[in-house]
Amino acid sequence: MKKDTRKKRKQKPVRLNLPCPFNGNPDLIDYKDTYKLKKFVTTRGRLLPTSKTGVSTKCQRKLALSVKRARYMAMLPYVHYV
Repeated sequence: MKKDTRKKRKQKPVRLNLPCPFNGNPDLIDYKDTYKLKKFVTTRGRLLPTSKTGVSTKCQRKLALSVKRARYMAMLPYVHYV
């Protein structure tokens, strides 16, 4: 029998229709508010993707910058040890 040599297409990730927790307003994101930032970081210290959190793209960019600033100022750890 012959093997099927055709390439399989990758499926696009499904985007959940979650509302943005910041209502699309990136001014609500602040690096000093660590309680809010911790919700968007995994236990290993990585940022959660927008597909899981529902954050808009503008807010995701501002969120990443705020997390990096909070890490630099030692308000958030780079890695959480569990």
